[in-house]
Amino acid sequence: MDLAVTGSAIVYRLFDVGYAIDLDRALDLLATSGPERVRPVRGEAQALQIRNPPITVLLGTEVLLVGGASHDVELSARIFDFGVVSLRARVRAPAACRWGMFTEFGQRLHQLPAIAALIGDHLRLLTARIAPAMERPAIADVYEEYTVFRLSRVTDVGGAPVTAESLAALDVVPLLLNETRPLSAEARRELLPHRFRYYDDDLAVLTWESALVIEPGEQDTDLQYILEFANAQLLELRYYDALLDAELPRLYDDIEAARARRGVFPGRRFAALLARLQQQVADSTELVERVENALKVTDDVYLARVYSAALELFRGQAWRAGIDRKLAILRDTYAMLNGEAQASRSETLEIAIVALIVVEVAMGFIKW
Repeated sequence: MDLAVTGSAIVYRLFDVGYAIDLDRALDLLATSGPERVRPVRGEAQALQIRNPPITVLLGTEVLLVGGASHDVELSARIFDFGVVSLRARVRAPAACRWGMFTEFGQRLHQLPAIAALIGDHLRLLTARIAPAMERPAIADVYEEYTVFRLSRVTDVGGAPVTAESLAALDVVPLLLNETRPLSAEARRELLPHRFRYYDDDLAVLTWESALVIEPGEQDTDLQYILEFANAQLLELRYYDALLDAELPRLYDDIEAARARRGVFPGRRFAALLARLQQQVADSTELVERVENALKVTDDVYLARVYSAALELFRGQAWRAGIDRKLAILRDTYAMLNGEAQASRSETLEIAIVALIVVEVAMGFIKW
């Protein structure tokens, strides 16, 4: 069935830009751009508790060439208190677009390096503006990418609304998975397991890298908000997993170097290393807890199910388990080194006591 669609693609690039961001201070710094602190507004959104709502700010418009045609790109950003900035580029699809044309439009966006350059420029400008509100500012190498294909209108070629069955039958594989060959039924079930419906005229299909959202109310962006939040949390888990991955080999080398170090007080040779370990564990534990508690689900409603499915799809629990294992290694290493340092101090103290006794005995013999 040939369908006419009206929609756009929202390309997300999420970056870790620092340890934390003071959102109240950032609001003041971005005042001229009309920043907002929005929450999901649908009725069931009450089941989502957001401790510190992120800031949304408009960044202007640019022109982008997609398949030889010029498209206006609306740029905006969302700033999270746990140090993540999400840049969004919304590219409207051509007018009077058929489903096949929209699929080709989405496939071209997947391969368009100009978007990354455009977002990179605005990231530098934005982080420079909010720098006074950032704690330990630094743009990490790890980043997250996601694309939401948003349709606000789907009709048949005559302009009549389509049935729920027609929406459910849409072939989303070329758009979401960028596959041109037909997939087997098993592959479809494995790669496209997350489909959600609330009304007869809406649909949400989630994958690891992209999502299709059909929602007639163009101003209803709650589902996109939830997906963006889940991606921001995923980014922080990936960032701290990579940080701990890099820390462990470095730690082993530093332990060997500290053990080879000689000094008057051998128990002090691990002091700097122990302080670093303690800081690393404290920072990682605090931020991961802050990220996971940033949004809580209190009931099994539509938005909550989408959010839970996104976390499952992004393997949030697996990332968290990996971080926990590495933190456990750091804690065990800290305990081992601290015990070794305590033993060295005790040994030094025993030697000092024995030396004092020997001196006392020698002084006694001299006086005698």
